[in-house]
Amino acid sequence: MSGVLSCSATDLAVLLGPNATAAADYICGQLGTMNNKFTDVAFAVDNTYLLFSAYLVFSMQLGFAMLCAGSVRAKNTMNIMLTNVLDAAAGGLFYYLFGYAFAYGSPSNGFIGKQNFGLKDFPTATNDYSFFLYQWSFAIAAAGITSGSIAERTQFIAYLIYSSFLTDLCIRSPFRTDGDLLFSTGAIDFAGSGVVHMVGGIAGLWGALIEGPRLGRFDNGGRAIALRGHSASLVVLGTFLLWFGWYGFNPGSFNKILVTYESGSMNGQWSAVGRTAVTTTLAGCTAALTTLFGKRLLSGHWNVTDVCNGLLGGFAAITGGCSVVEPWAAIICGFIAALVLIGCNKLAEKLKYDDPLEAAQLHGGCGAWGLIFTALFAKEKYLNQIYGVKPGRPHGLFMGGGGKLLGAQLIQIAVITGWVSATMGTLFFILKKMKLLRISAEDETAGMDMTRHGGFAYMYFDDDECHKAIQLRKVQPRSPSPSGVTTPPV
Repeated sequence: MSGVLSCSATDLAVLLGPNATAAADYICGQLGTMNNKFTDVAFAVDNTYLLFSAYLVFSMQLGFAMLCAGSVRAKNTMNIMLTNVLDAAAGGLFYYLFGYAFAYGSPSNGFIGKQNFGLKDFPTATNDYSFFLYQWSFAIAAAGITSGSIAERTQFIAYLIYSSFLTDLCIRSPFRTDGDLLFSTGAIDFAGSGVVHMVGGIAGLWGALIEGPRLGRFDNGGRAIALRGHSASLVVLGTFLLWFGWYGFNPGSFNKILVTYESGSMNGQWSAVGRTAVTTTLAGCTAALTTLFGKRLLSGHWNVTDVCNGLLGGFAAITGGCSVVEPWAAIICGFIAALVLIGCNKLAEKLKYDDPLEAAQLHGGCGAWGLIFTALFAKEKYLNQIYGVKPGRPHGLFMGGGGKLLGAQLIQIAVITGWVSATMGTLFFILKKMKLLRISAEDETAGMDMTRHGGFAYMYFDDDECHKAIQLRKVQPRSPSPSGVTTPPV
């Protein structure tokens, strides 16, 4: 809150007559107390806003869990649910010990932080515990993205290792947005199209590439065979939970809400928060509808799971520039994000790349498009409001701002791709060489719920009925079908 009450006892004494000095001191003391109260209220409101946003982003873990569970086959449900729980649990501990310090520890050499390991010397003058919690909720989101790419075939120990490693490396912003770095503009990635979605998507890309496709995903001739998830209901539930959480993910990235842009007007950060929620909504809605009709033309079906993925692709794309673009531009973002996702899925199928949740295509591909979109449509007024006034600030190419921001964004894409490939690609390669990455073919065929977690997620029979059914199948003779082919008993 920028308004500050000021008082000069000397100035007041001239106006107050007898005993002026004492009266002026008293009045200024009361105004000073009021000013401190206003400051305290501003801190309380901003911290409450940030904590509420952190709770919303954390609720996305439930969305990831439901989405992942519905997108895999029933025999792997317990496994994928457990990995989502451990993304949060292991990520919380390791982010506390190392991740926060690497990302925000001060002083920093511009690449990695050097202090605040285990939140030592915390809180600081600029960051409180609410800030730590919010950034942790972001970091574990990247790990949740990756788990979908390598689902149904990955050893449990590999999940623990990569989740802890990735959470520590989920740096919130690879470039400053001030100074003369990168064409005097810096890179713009407001809520994480790059540093969350691209990081998670590219990590998943390397994991899935090094592991290889699931058994049965492609036939001997190389044709793709759909291994559909077992529950569209869970996919839809997870999608709506993620949609809800995205209102903490994007608008919450302001960190504060009581910031005035123009004193005495409606034009404050509270308005920018509302605009960000609107651009987020429009991008997701447009992407969902574009995917609906696009997949209808390609496949002849109205597919709800495709629409859900398209919706999420629109959200991933708008995340980077949600605060600095107009609502009409968000519609363009969502439309092209859907096309990017459809195109990436077609390419993945041709290259025999298997990603059960389309996570690399959705978060990696649409996240990269989101960074480019920001470079094309970022508005100078909004950039100055959020990142500080800077005369002649480079902004969106299509908004008359030149190509400097586009250059910075392309460099950001290259750096994120290179950094994640060098770190996570190497990690997955080492895990494979140590035989810690992929499960055996027998376990994959039977399903990890039974072979690794002690039972299925769903109880189809009670124990007595199950035992009787198994014994019946053993003793009952096979019966010929009408076509003469012997079939097993039902």
